[in-house]
Amino acid sequence: MSSSSYHDARHRKYQANSSTLVDEIRSIRLNNPDYGYRTVTLALKNKGIQANHKAVLRIMRENNLLCQAFNRRTKKYNSYKGNVGKIAHNRLRRRFKTDRAFQKVVTDVTEVRWGEQTVNERAYFTAYIDLYNGEIIEWAIDRKPTVDFVTRPLKRLLAKRPDLPYRMTIHSDQGFQYQNHRYVNILQRAHIFQSMSRKATCLDNAVAESIFHILKVGTVHNHRYKNYKELESGITNYIDYYNHRRIKAKLAGMSPVKYREHTSQLVA
Repeated sequence: MSSSSYHDARHRKYQANSSTLVDEIRSIRLNNPDYGYRTVTLALKNKGIQANHKAVLRIMRENNLLCQAFNRRTKKYNSYKGNVGKIAHNRLRRRFKTDRAFQKVVTDVTEVRWGEQTVNERAYFTAYIDLYNGEIIEWAIDRKPTVDFVTRPLKRLLAKRPDLPYRMTIHSDQGFQYQNHRYVNILQRAHIFQSMSRKATCLDNAVAESIFHILKVGTVHNHRYKNYKELESGITNYIDYYNHRRIKAKLAGMSPVKYREHTSQLVA
């Protein structure tokens, strides 16, 4: 070791810094059980603590703080019933990026369970997600995945949609709800482009699939709800957390709502 490296090492406070960093990381993981080491690094940065992501990974590994929440896999709900209505063209074509709010919205339906996870203890969750910032702008949970189940949050979304100089596109899979004439007519009356994934191609709606997995990790994968009411409350609370407090690397370390508010201020 060179003399300069030796004297530099003598002046560094490794133990004090490591202890403080471990405490901060442990606090972040306690409040955010679905954070990986990269997101923890962003959270530290937001607190004014500069740390290399490799050092954060090492500390989390040594202190058993690595996130294991995403390891569980469950069967995906399939709402495809064949051609029972209109099949729309795939307008999105995996172009999931946009610099305009309410321009590209994706939606899907997934299954969530409570109690002993039996077929009698299952409900269905649907969401409309803005690709601008990944925000869940409308959602619903119900015991049956009917057409009304997906049109109710759609109507709420249209009611809150601001006046835009461009048309909105809503993308989904080919589920029977999205082929139904009632759903299609609502989009047509609102002058919204309808887009659908290709048959048996889940990657065409990858953003919705990813966010649904994150939602399940924060709820049914790591919590046991005794009944439907507890499940509904847990999902409601998590969506509020996801929209307002869960930070993302793609959003410069901000939550979806914070990012939308921040960019709105820059435009103003």
